[in-house]
Amino acid sequence: MDNSKPNGIIDTLVSLFGYVFTQLKKLFQTIYNALSEPQVDLHKPADEQKPAGFNWRPFGFAAVIVLTLLMLNNLSAMQENEISYNQFLKAVKEDKIAKAVVTERYISGEFKSEKKQEDGKPFVTIPLWNKELAEQLQQHNVDYVVRSSENWLSSLIFNWIIPIFIFLFIGSWFINRSMGKGRDFLNIGNKARIHEDSQTNVTFSDVAGADDAKQELKEVIEFLKSPEQIQKLGGRMPKGVLLVGSPGTGKTLLARAVSGEAHVPFFNISGSEFIELFVGVGAARVRELFEQARQKAPCIIFIDELDAIGRSRSGPVMMGGHDEREQTLNQLLTEMDGFDTSVGVIVMAATNRPEILDQALLRSGRFDRQIVVDKPDLKDRVEILQLHVKNLTLADDIDLTVIAKRTPGLVGADLANIANEAAIMATRVGHEKITMSDFEAAIDRLLTGPEKKNRVLNPEEKRRVAYHEAGHALIAEKVPTGQPVHKISIIPRGMSALGFTLQLPVEEKFLSTEAELKDQLAILLGGRLAEELVLISISTGAQNDLERVSDIARNMVCHLGMSRKLGSLTYGKRQQLQFLNVEEPEQRNYCEETARIIDAEVKALVDEAHERAWQILTSNRDLLDKIATLLQEKEVIGREEISALLG
Repeated sequence: MDNSKPNGIIDTLVSLFGYVFTQLKKLFQTIYNALSEPQVDLHKPADEQKPAGFNWRPFGFAAVIVLTLLMLNNLSAMQENEISYNQFLKAVKEDKIAKAVVTERYISGEFKSEKKQEDGKPFVTIPLWNKELAEQLQQHNVDYVVRSSENWLSSLIFNWIIPIFIFLFIGSWFINRSMGKGRDFLNIGNKARIHEDSQTNVTFSDVAGADDAKQELKEVIEFLKSPEQIQKLGGRMPKGVLLVGSPGTGKTLLARAVSGEAHVPFFNISGSEFIELFVGVGAARVRELFEQARQKAPCIIFIDELDAIGRSRSGPVMMGGHDEREQTLNQLLTEMDGFDTSVGVIVMAATNRPEILDQALLRSGRFDRQIVVDKPDLKDRVEILQLHVKNLTLADDIDLTVIAKRTPGLVGADLANIANEAAIMATRVGHEKITMSDFEAAIDRLLTGPEKKNRVLNPEEKRRVAYHEAGHALIAEKVPTGQPVHKISIIPRGMSALGFTLQLPVEEKFLSTEAELKDQLAILLGGRLAEELVLISISTGAQNDLERVSDIARNMVCHLGMSRKLGSLTYGKRQQLQFLNVEEPEQRNYCEETARIIDAEVKALVDEAHERAWQILTSNRDLLDKIATLLQEKEVIGREEISALLG
């Protein structure tokens, strides 16, 4: 079926609507600017402000009021003088009409006055036309005039000019009230926030960690400051730089630091701000953004959350062929191909989902450089904490290295939140300075949730939870690769946690060996086995432990090649979103016989860990009882007390 004709009509209507809407937008914007007060730039001193122009707003209000009163007066006068058509005919027959004006819409005139020197009383009526009316007016000597319509000037003023003027004025007033000054009408213009070079005070000294990313971005700064150096060698500066990393790692902060170091204007906009209700607005914003950037070159365009408009187009085609997001992406690709790198415009973007971006964005010539902003290691976390505690009042016992060791895997935003939470904790308990205990409480709150002080455990549940956590801690201290236990707590936290055992890494590690994973299985099973050993029965408190045991054992067999029977192969396909720690459902690519072998190997690993944990608990039963008893007394014990118990 040929659908070219309907699509052409739709495109024509859309173009016509866009043209009419643009003209109305200009008209409203002109009226709005004329009636608005002059804006003041808060970033400039008073002596540098532009002289204020004439403020038309009070006169506009006065004109609207006067014109409205005139209209109301005219309408009320017509209503007061209105008579019925029967009364008019009767007055004509009784010779009481002095003169009349007959129009298409109504008849107006004056009655005969009893006193000759005075004018008669005016009247207005709506006629029911008939042929005998003119004969009756003539027979009774009425001085009448027939007009084709009412006075055109008054009709134009009262029926068109005044209502339109009132509508425009009220509309501009509502725009001013609802959208604020300096914003575009209906909010469909370019929404990029422009930071001049004097306004961007962030430099690399304000960014802790991320040394590798900063080193690569320094080259971008050199290109912006002196592009002739690379042009002299026949090369060109990169068109685009894509910052990739987990949420909160400081991608936006790095982009602002590049602008501050290079001392160039910085255009900042989020990917979602390109998309609007009206079709074509996103593409128009892209065009306007790049046009403004060329005028202020050299400069930086930074698009945050690029995946909002840069999703892959390889999926099924939507109804209509092209949606607003796809048009915006096409325009962005066109602009990045079209602008000349010699003008000094660099496009920077940030995303935490690079795997869903369209390949046309990632090819060479568009985003030439992809810089990974990874999670901070121990050294970087110490530097980030030093940056965030700079303005805090700290006690002498603060050890930022210990805090950094307690927060593996956390990003800069998390560490900033911990520093702020520590200040809140210190204020809550009345400390004059922020102590180490305040930081410990802030970390526990972030990792395990707030304390549930109103959730009181009965003595039997408290004893069970104490032995459960003591079992985890004892096995963590006894296995060869176990990390030292830093704290044990049986205070309920968060949604369902009744306690926790916190281990402190001795050093930063990025790999796990087979022995370490097997020890981890034994540690996770220790809580449930301690309940079984001492209390004879088991409870539901080990649900999360069992889920983690199953995941680790199955990963060892299916994806890490740690099974003697199955060998160095992977079983099952899965796609993990790299920086979001989210896995899609696994696609099975093996037969039923292999599935039975996998289940047997997983069970063998768990059984082996179960046996090891049981032997450790039974041979150290006295230590298990000591830890559980102390936990029931204090509810929270630290590293010093654990070391004293273990000798």
